[in-house]
Amino acid sequence: MTKTSFSIDAMHCGACTGRVERALLAEPGVTSASANLMARSASVEFDAPATQASLRAALEKAGYPASGGSARLEVEGMTCASCTGRVERALTALPGVTSASVYLATQSAQVSFDEATLTPEDLARTVTEAGYPARIADRSAPTAPAAERQAAEARQLKHQFLLSLVLTFPVFVLAMGAHMIPGVHHLIASTIGERASWWIQFILTAAVLAFPGRLFLRIGIPALLRGAPEMNSLVAMGSLAAFFYSALVTLAPQLLPESARAVYFEAAATIVTLILLGRWLEARAKGRAGEAISRLIGLQPKTARVQTEAGVEERPIAELAPGDVLLLAPGERVALDGVITEGAGHVDESMLTGEPLPVTKAEGDKITGGTVNGEAALSYRVTAIGADTVLSRIIAMVEEAQGAKLPVQALVDKVTRVFVPVVMALSVLTFAIWMLAGMGFTHAFVAAISVMIIACPCAMGLATPVSILVGTGRGAELGLLFRRGDALQRLSEVALVGFDKTGTLTEGRPALTDLEPLADLSESEILALAAGAESRSVHPLARAILAEAAVRGIAHAPVKRVKALSGKGLRAQAEAGKLWIGNAAAMAEAEADISPFSERAAALAAKGRTPVWMAIEGKPVALMALSDPIKAEARDAIVALHAAGVQVAMVTGDTRATAQAVASELGIDRVEAEVLPEGKRDAVENLRATGPVAFVGDGINDAPALAAADVGLAIGTGTDVAIEAAEVVLMRGDPTGVAKALDLSRAVMRNIKQNLFWAFAYNVALIPVAMGILVPFGGTGLSPMLAAGAMAFSSVFVVSNALRLRRAAR
Repeated sequence: MTKTSFSIDAMHCGACTGRVERALLAEPGVTSASANLMARSASVEFDAPATQASLRAALEKAGYPASGGSARLEVEGMTCASCTGRVERALTALPGVTSASVYLATQSAQVSFDEATLTPEDLARTVTEAGYPARIADRSAPTAPAAERQAAEARQLKHQFLLSLVLTFPVFVLAMGAHMIPGVHHLIASTIGERASWWIQFILTAAVLAFPGRLFLRIGIPALLRGAPEMNSLVAMGSLAAFFYSALVTLAPQLLPESARAVYFEAAATIVTLILLGRWLEARAKGRAGEAISRLIGLQPKTARVQTEAGVEERPIAELAPGDVLLLAPGERVALDGVITEGAGHVDESMLTGEPLPVTKAEGDKITGGTVNGEAALSYRVTAIGADTVLSRIIAMVEEAQGAKLPVQALVDKVTRVFVPVVMALSVLTFAIWMLAGMGFTHAFVAAISVMIIACPCAMGLATPVSILVGTGRGAELGLLFRRGDALQRLSEVALVGFDKTGTLTEGRPALTDLEPLADLSESEILALAAGAESRSVHPLARAILAEAAVRGIAHAPVKRVKALSGKGLRAQAEAGKLWIGNAAAMAEAEADISPFSERAAALAAKGRTPVWMAIEGKPVALMALSDPIKAEARDAIVALHAAGVQVAMVTGDTRATAQAVASELGIDRVEAEVLPEGKRDAVENLRATGPVAFVGDGINDAPALAAADVGLAIGTGTDVAIEAAEVVLMRGDPTGVAKALDLSRAVMRNIKQNLFWAFAYNVALIPVAMGILVPFGGTGLSPMLAAGAMAFSSVFVVSNALRLRRAAR
């Protein structure tokens, strides 16, 4: 039975508490629920199948959502994905934690929890007790770039490796020189003697384990004592076993038979040295893998010049507030998001969009923190600070994606969780088999240690997350933001990509191309009425009519009671009567007979133009046509997707003839036309009959379709709602980004499969060799030193292979 409590701010009376209790008690597995109005909380006792998540969902559904807090922890000692898994499991096991994401790249964890049950200090203490020292991140302090922390870790590991190498070298020479160089054994015996040689090796190896090797002992031994052995535990067990046995031979040889009096100090010292070498190389590689976030964080200046009543002051970014007016010198980087208040010039937004050409900016235009000013001096008013800035949101997206676990990782996690205990059992079994076979203690002991060392599943744990880390970082460089890491895997599997038309495949800036009076009104009178009605609309087609009226200098006719008709057009009241503007569906609602003019409308639609009708009091008075120019890159995007082996569809509210004309020009395979905004979700479901579907859109009306698709891709120039509903954001307005995102996702998945194959094949092949399976056939076993070297090489290989993704999707 599990007990937990939730903070519920929405309870205001006794009836509320009753509803909360009934909602909780209705969940299967809940045995008791008590709501406290004064404390604004609810206490629950439950068992399976109820979970923290299901109880929260029940409260949400009942209209009493549980309030919660969030905390960011800085975590030390995480060296691979197995570590992040342990930290995550330690956090999610706490009653009151609703979600926990652990990021290897930034050595941090983001936790959502119930404030009535836990505090951030509880979270930090739990992670520390799990063997990974943690502290609450100071949100007011600037975050150190990930690569800086990785570089610091690499420097520390380099120093530890070099120290270990210096201490190990004499041990290796004394122990192995006799086997490798003729005469060395007699030289040692005739000078310092074998016993003195053992004492020197004992002292130096003890120093290796006590200082540079302490890293493995500090993490591995407590994990073993907690019954949760991990990779550091295997290294610690192997090196300590070799050291203590050799120490016993050195200090009390009489306790052992003469045939067993051999020392293995060189194995203990060399194991530590080689694995430190692997960790150092791995840390260097991971630092390069995490450079994307570092570069993003490094884009924000540390200070900015503020215009005040007393003059101009230079202040740290952390002290700025919305409304402050900042001065921007030529060539200077924009500190925070804002709106230009004085001046005009060009701003380089390539960090945001990847577009090399600077963008013209003038008073009233928005500018984004991290972009670079051109040659003009500007002033701008701050509109967003801290986590609310575009740059901070991008960094958060990339970090979240990098910390995500792909579905393929679930199997790896299950394997690595049981792998270490199985390896330890195999090590004991190996020792027992060779002892029973009469090969003697020495042979059995060496084989058992080799099994323990060779089987460290570092490579398996790293195989997926390091590829995600590099892949999402590469995506950020290309203007492709994966808001969720699992979108990488799902995007690689799509069979069809559906596009919204307006603003995605087209410029989204339609122009009025035709205007034909159908009654006794002039073109000027028609435009005046249309402009008067459309001035209340935010539809892109409305802007085209207003722009044409402005060009012709036509004043808007007085129009009132304007009402938008979703997916059809609008209705209004003009002096001449009830006015209708829109498509054929709007005319049907107006009871206006447009059949005599249908051929003219069809001819316009065949040219890729959108017919727009106007009716007054049920009588058609005008036929207009608007055309939205196709983006120059749209055809290249479709060709690239076809080359990648996926079908392309277009979903639009346009007439079928207009949509078909655009589809024919671009080579699109399928068309879903005359789709109302609320029908786009159903259209996506229809497309899914061919397999997994990705959908690309930019407008508010695309949000349901983006959410319904297997993968939603939002054009970054679109609305915030569309971007929030999508898993992938294309920061440029360029549809060719879809093909690049698809190529990148496939490259990442290929890379992950290569890494997993190597990691699993490596362990499957070498564990039996270390156990000595080849010995009965005249082959050899695997020494602990070679095992340590091979294990270190395995991890470095996986990370190096992942780094190839930095050149993907060019």
